[in-house]
Amino acid sequence: MLQWRDRSPQQWQEFVNQEVCVTAHDQQSFEGRVFTVDPVSASVVLVSFPETKRPSVKVVLGHAVTDVQILGSGTKESESRMKSLFLPDRTQVFSADELKSRRENLRVWLEKNRVPVTEDGDVLRVAGVLTISAPYSTGDCSCANEIILARVQSLVESVPAEQHTSLASI
Repeated sequence: MLQWRDRSPQQWQEFVNQEVCVTAHDQQSFEGRVFTVDPVSASVVLVSFPETKRPSVKVVLGHAVTDVQILGSGTKESESRMKSLFLPDRTQVFSADELKSRRENLRVWLEKNRVPVTEDGDVLRVAGVLTISAPYSTGDCSCANEIILARVQSLVESVPAEQHTSLASI
């Protein structure tokens, strides 16, 4: 039988959003939905939503895991509930018009700084390698190249106040 720590990240991914029972070395068991598995330590992050209490998060350290059994499959609803605990939707702070204005102001600012930028729906694409999603702040930039990421984030932080009100302060 394959030990928990010896599994690949792809095998751990199969457990994400599933309702599971994790058994530890001391025969103690923990139930919940798998939010993620740390690929370095093989630790399991479990989330449970008791009906009468607030949601709880438990981390079962990878070295202590002896068995993981799937009790139930995940749903889109359970996935979004878990993500809302860790990744709040910041776009709901702004109206659709405000988001459109922020996107347009940032696009104009990047163009003034001679940065090639295009709009792809609600996403700004910079030079085809970096994306900026709503609400268009430094934390919404995504790029595999750290140098490009840092330079564009610096530009996003430096949008003049008259150009746009505090893009970087979110």
